[in-house]
Amino acid sequence: MIAPVLGTPDAKDIHSFAQPQVARVTHVALDLAADFKAKRIGGTATLDIQAAPGAREVVLDNKGLAIARVTDQQGQDLPYTEGDADPVLGSPLTVSLNGAKRIVITYQSAPEAAALQWLSPEQTAGKKYPFLFSQGQAILNRTWIPTQDSPGIRQTWEARIVVPQPLRAVMSGEDLTPKGEEAKGGRAYRFRMNQPVAPYLIAIAVGDLAFRDLGPRSGVYAEPATIDAAAREFGDTERMITAAEELYGPYRWGRYDMIVLPPSFPFGGMENPRLTFLTPTLLAGDKSLVDTVAHELAHSWSGNLVTNATWSDFWLNEGFTTYFTSRIMEKLYGKEATDRQIALGWDDLQSTMKDEGGPASPKTVLHINLEGVDPDEGMTDIAYEKGAALLRTLEQAVGRERWDAYLRSYFDRHAFQPMTAQLFLADLRKNLLKGDVALEQKLRLDDWVYKPGIPANVAPPPAQAFAAVDQATKAYAAGGAVSAVPFANWSTSERLRFINALPRKLPAERLAELDRSFRLSASTNSEVLFAWLKLAIENRYDPAVPALERFLGSMGRRKFVAPLFDALVAQGEWGRPIATRIYGKTRPLYHSVTSGTVDKALAKT
Repeated sequence: MIAPVLGTPDAKDIHSFAQPQVARVTHVALDLAADFKAKRIGGTATLDIQAAPGAREVVLDNKGLAIARVTDQQGQDLPYTEGDADPVLGSPLTVSLNGAKRIVITYQSAPEAAALQWLSPEQTAGKKYPFLFSQGQAILNRTWIPTQDSPGIRQTWEARIVVPQPLRAVMSGEDLTPKGEEAKGGRAYRFRMNQPVAPYLIAIAVGDLAFRDLGPRSGVYAEPATIDAAAREFGDTERMITAAEELYGPYRWGRYDMIVLPPSFPFGGMENPRLTFLTPTLLAGDKSLVDTVAHELAHSWSGNLVTNATWSDFWLNEGFTTYFTSRIMEKLYGKEATDRQIALGWDDLQSTMKDEGGPASPKTVLHINLEGVDPDEGMTDIAYEKGAALLRTLEQAVGRERWDAYLRSYFDRHAFQPMTAQLFLADLRKNLLKGDVALEQKLRLDDWVYKPGIPANVAPPPAQAFAAVDQATKAYAAGGAVSAVPFANWSTSERLRFINALPRKLPAERLAELDRSFRLSASTNSEVLFAWLKLAIENRYDPAVPALERFLGSMGRRKFVAPLFDALVAQGEWGRPIATRIYGKTRPLYHSVTSGTVDKALAKT
């Protein structure tokens, strides 16, 4: 299967050097070995090229790769050049084709390749063996795979990976050799992905891994020290797959497995096809944070099946997925619990709007202008929550039954294809609005997608989702007794609402009372602990600093790490020395995705 590449101006990817209308990659075959001592992965990448008539060269993306040789399929050397390096994009790798339809690149990644994190045994749960994992989104895979690293240029792929014994390799494709094969230097593992995917979704992990089946088509990998907790936490996965299929059509990727990575993984989850990567911060022990699994599963439709052609339309991945997540959660856990999640998301949106400069800021536009910046900087809650709010508004306007029928047909029409905002709006107008002028005027679609802020026709968030919690918060804020707060009986979302809605300035004795009564500094729920630590920092509450230091040293999830360091820096002479001291210890533990963000925060004067 060869996926189309969109040729419209809005589909041009400014974050890739590729010229797919001239020559594009259709298939990648990797034959690589992982060298933990040198912190390099290297070997060959064989690329199938589809070239336009008369095309003489193909342009690939490369960031820091050591290129040793480029040949055609018969082993004849092909001329190549490496262009000037851009600090964000890397450099173009231009290969003269000389009529070749398949090229072979011999190369190695750099020890500092941004997509790869090489962990020492001490940085793992088991403390016995090293670990490697990749994180490709948005434009990091060009640091370990020489290909056209653009989400609009979908590629099939296969891989043979040699790793030292007794480590195991897993990838985001069909596992052809679960037990591995004897190979020089260790054991070889082979994988394939026959469906064309955006190249940022090619992912690898290598480590001391155990596996548990969760259902007929789902399971979880983790280090042996973590596997039992992971299997318990994610026991509802098969039910989630069924719920998702009932909503928007068949799951088209075969298996849905997950891997719980070491704590330095920078995201809550990453939707790599067939193998979702997850942070151990989800292992709360009570399944209270499994909405992240539902979110990554939903990406199997919105994001993996239909993918933003450029990072300016990141909202087409994340806004759709955030909406889809709420529908899965409603099916499994009921409307009341889901309404609370939607209301929390709305709160996050308001906070992000403020942080990004208010409702008039261009950073609040869904189709965001990322000219001259790392696309990672556009991955804010605007894409997630404003995008989801638009879809809820569409559902409210036309009714759930009609909306669901449209959305299911949308996934069918555009399966395994790239998508732009312009193309989505055209599809929506053709297949949902169908010339209804009044509905078009009511929806204000162009305002939603191309203008800042939130249009006034937004479907309002659930008004009563936290009525009881808000009442208890108001009473406590007015000086009420902590014993009157039923914190122990609340769900995670209710606890988060309470902490986040408290006055941002509280006297030390009230903070101590909260911590003592609800054991906030000792919470095993990462979301609750994060909310509490933000409040503590805003009040310069010294007794919470040891818990803050433990938390920042225990994981590298950017969602938690970056805001906490930002909050410390904002506290000037009190917080900056604490931030500098802690970061000096924790920076080596973090993936480049996280450390890159924190570096910028600490560089501010």
